[in-house]
Amino acid sequence: MNNLIEICKIVNTHGIKGELKVLPLCDSPEILLKIEKLYSQDGKTIYKIISSRIHKNAVLLLFEIIDSINIAKKLINTILYAKRDDFRLPKNAVFITDLIGLEVFDQDSNVLYGNIIDVLKTGSNDVYVIKGKDREYLVPSIKECIIKTDIENKKMFIIPLKGLFD
Repeated sequence: MNNLIEICKIVNTHGIKGELKVLPLCDSPEILLKIEKLYSQDGKTIYKIISSRIHKNAVLLLFEIIDSINIAKKLINTILYAKRDDFRLPKNAVFITDLIGLEVFDQDSNVLYGNIIDVLKTGSNDVYVIKGKDREYLVPSIKECIIKTDIENKKMFIIPLKGLFD
């Protein structure tokens, strides 16, 4: 398992001193306020955060190594990563990125329904988008439906709601 996870995307600059507007790719923008360092995809470039604040639907970040708008502009559309070790997940919680690609099986019949291709945040509960052979299905992430999530073996077992796969 990769130690780096996608956490935000740089979408624009803000001001003239190199501040960057980033779109969070995590549960909430507040998560970005708690992080001290971000990384390039290969982990070789480290962006030490010297200030962060929420601004509308985004987060504004200022990095130690960026001190001008010209340097900042070169980073627009860049995805930044955080180390998994920087987070303490609640018991039984997983990173969304670890759910993508899981095979989804019927708990009782062991029928393969497809693979998780996306997770939708709806407010009340997440919804898994499962790509089957002929179509996509939406499966709510609720305890009555999701029986077991096995990240290590890339499998999820569910009891589908009535009519879900008909």
